[in-house]
Amino acid sequence: MTFTQQLTASLLLVGLAAPAMAEGTLDKIKASGSITVGHRDASIPFSYLDDKQQPIGYAMDLCAPVVDAVKADLKLPALKVVFQPVTSATRIPLLANGTIDIECGSTTNNAERQKQVSYTITHFLTANRFVAKKASNLNTLADLKGKTVVSTSGTTNIKQLTELNAAQNLGMNILAAKDHAEAFLMVETGRATAFVMDDILLASLAANSSKPDQWAISSDALSQPEPYGIMVRKDDPAFKKVVDAAMVNIYKSGDINKIYAKWFTSPIAPKNINLNMPMSATFKNLVANPIDSADPAAYK
Repeated sequence: MTFTQQLTASLLLVGLAAPAMAEGTLDKIKASGSITVGHRDASIPFSYLDDKQQPIGYAMDLCAPVVDAVKADLKLPALKVVFQPVTSATRIPLLANGTIDIECGSTTNNAERQKQVSYTITHFLTANRFVAKKASNLNTLADLKGKTVVSTSGTTNIKQLTELNAAQNLGMNILAAKDHAEAFLMVETGRATAFVMDDILLASLAANSSKPDQWAISSDALSQPEPYGIMVRKDDPAFKKVVDAAMVNIYKSGDINKIYAKWFTSPIAPKNINLNMPMSATFKNLVANPIDSADPAAYK
């Protein structure tokens, strides 16, 4: 076990062993004179480190006005902001034990996690879609009838695809690739017509390909939306109220459009690649009607 692995394991054990905080987050922040923001180091474009090792990303740009709202609520304009890297394994324990006060990344809001933490307003919706060459003119699930389609072995995506194939009698020939790169290559070389996977991942693969302009992601979603949200501690309504209000203001003011465009339809660091992923109709509906639900059906 490397030092990094030992450190991660230690942090996880500490987090799991620590009891839930007795004091509210606002009181904790006020007493300490600082707010600690948890972030990821490589979750592009949501939360990652730039070439100066500073956290940037879509979720970070949403958390900045949230932090400003906390400063305003506490009347502490000079409140210190501390950035703390987290991983998928440590993010929930470090939030629960008070090491971080808010987590800004790409964390799925689901019923199981809501037993441990709370989420503010959903800030992104991913779904199971497919990528194909524009020349194929494939946009909907029905367009894949009788086609050879690939997905990645061992994923929920290929399971959903197999179920849809049987339920709708589509007659697709479904191939299982060992990983995402192989699946994308199979479409690139013509061994498959389309690759089914999470849309944000497909956008990244297409953007990083040798010919980004030749790809199109389906308008049809093959699954219900999967909501991402900023995590806050559970059973802390006073803090959640401040954070929720800040997020709603981002949406209602229209600031979300500029922030979204910056990260999903414009060139981004480190390679200045454009993910070319315009805001979906489902997300536009969320912006108009902000919710924090873990239920995918709530976003239809």
